[in-house]
Amino acid sequence: MNNILDIIKARLNEEWIIGYDSEQFYQLTQNYVEQFTQLKKNINNPKIVLVETNCLDFLASFLASVVTECHVFLCDGKWQEKEWEEVLKLIKPHLIIGLNIDYAVKNYQCNLQLPDKNLIMIPTGGTSGNIRFAIHTWETLIASVQGFTKFFEVQQINSFCILPLHHVSGLMQFIRSFSTQGKIIIYPYHSLKENRLPSLSFTDFFISLVPTQLQTILTLNPNFLSQFKTILLGGAPAWDSLLKTAKNYNLNLSPTYGMTETASQIVTLKPDDFLLKYNSVGNVLPHAQVILAQKKVVKIKAKSLYFGYYPNYEIKQSLITDDLGYFDQENYLYILGRNSQKIITGGENVFPKEIENIILETNLVQDIAIIGVADKKWGEAVTAIYVAKNEKIDINIIKDAIKNKLSPVKQPKDWIAVDQLPRNQQGKLNYKILQKIILSVTKKQELKLVLAPGTIS
Repeated sequence: MNNILDIIKARLNEEWIIGYDSEQFYQLTQNYVEQFTQLKKNINNPKIVLVETNCLDFLASFLASVVTECHVFLCDGKWQEKEWEEVLKLIKPHLIIGLNIDYAVKNYQCNLQLPDKNLIMIPTGGTSGNIRFAIHTWETLIASVQGFTKFFEVQQINSFCILPLHHVSGLMQFIRSFSTQGKIIIYPYHSLKENRLPSLSFTDFFISLVPTQLQTILTLNPNFLSQFKTILLGGAPAWDSLLKTAKNYNLNLSPTYGMTETASQIVTLKPDDFLLKYNSVGNVLPHAQVILAQKKVVKIKAKSLYFGYYPNYEIKQSLITDDLGYFDQENYLYILGRNSQKIITGGENVFPKEIENIILETNLVQDIAIIGVADKKWGEAVTAIYVAKNEKIDINIIKDAIKNKLSPVKQPKDWIAVDQLPRNQQGKLNYKILQKIILSVTKKQELKLVLAPGTIS
C-alpha cells in the first residue's frame, strides 16, 4: 500500500484537492502513518475510529490506515450520545481520531477472527435506523472504481463532492478521483442551499446527489447543475415528477442503483439514455452481475461486494437484496420497490413507490411516505404520512387530485400530516420512527373514543 504515499507525493505541485494545499496533505498523511505504525508496534490489528470533521485530516488519516493496514471505522460526527454508546460498545477501539468524548481507550489485543490486513468499516443504517458497519477492503473499493471507469469510458474522474466523506457516497467520490489522478472539490452542501456557488468550470466533473438535494438545487439554481458532465443520482428512490423536471431542464442526469454493501453503484443509467428511459436505473456495471431470483428479487454478485457486517467477517459469493425489479428487452433494470415494504391490502399487492410518485406529482405535498398498517378489514391499510406544501392545502384537495390516477385499493385509507419526515443524510426514510408516528396518532384517536362527552381530558 506504499504506492498510496507515492501517488500523493507525485502530485505535490498539483492542486488536485481543490482549495487545499497538496504538500500539507502529504505531510498530514505521513504524520498519521507514523502514528499508526507506532500503534501497531504495541497492538495486534488495532481498531481506529475516524470521525474527523476536517476533510483534509479525515482523508489523510483514512489513507494512512490503509497504508499501515489498520482496521478503520468511518463514523458520523453528528451521532448523538446514545448512538456513540452503541457504536463504541460494538467496536471497542484502540484509537479515536477527531472525537471529543469521555471514553477510555484501552490497549487490549483484538481477539476477533479478522484478517491480518486493513479492513474498512463503512456505516450503514438502511431503513431501520440501526447503525451497522459493512466490511470492505481497499481492493473492493478499487474494484468499484474500475467498474465505474470502464462503464463511463473515462481515465480520470473529477468529482464535486457535497456528500459526507464517512458515507460510501462521499468516500467513493474521493477514491475515484484519487486513484485515477483526477481532481476533487469538497464543498459544503449548506453553501449550495444558500446559493453560494464556487466560480469554477464543471464541464468535466461528476457530481453525486440524493433526490432531496436534487430537488433543492433545481428549485434554487438549475443552471448550476446544467454545467456538469454527469449528475449521479442515488441513495434513495427518486420520484417520477423529480426525474421529469430534471429531464425538462436537459440535465445530464445519471440515476444509479447500489448500496454501501456494494461500494456504491452497480447499475447506472447514462445521461444520454436518461432522456429515453428516465424511470430506469440503467445497465449493470462491468464489475457486477445482477440476477433476478424468485419473485423478481434482486440478487447481486460483484467484485466490490462487502464481507458481511462487523464483527462477522465472511467471504460472500452474492447478496440477496430486499429489492424487487425487472429487466426490459434491452437489459435496462427497473426497481419496483422493497419486498418488505410491499403492502398486501384486500388481497392485492401494492407498492408504496407507485403511490408516492402519483401523490408527489400533484405538487400538493413536499414529501410523503406510504406504509401498510395492520387492519382487520383490509389485512393492511394503505397509510400516507405526508408534508403538505402549505397549511392551506386541505387533505380533500389531495384526495381529489389522485382519485382518477390510482385504483381504489391503492388510495390511502388514512392520512397523517407531519412537519417533516424522518430521513437520514442520504434521504432514506427511517421506518421505525414512521411506525412510532402512526402508533402515537392511533393512541390519540383511541383516547378520544374512550372519553365520553364532558369528560376532562
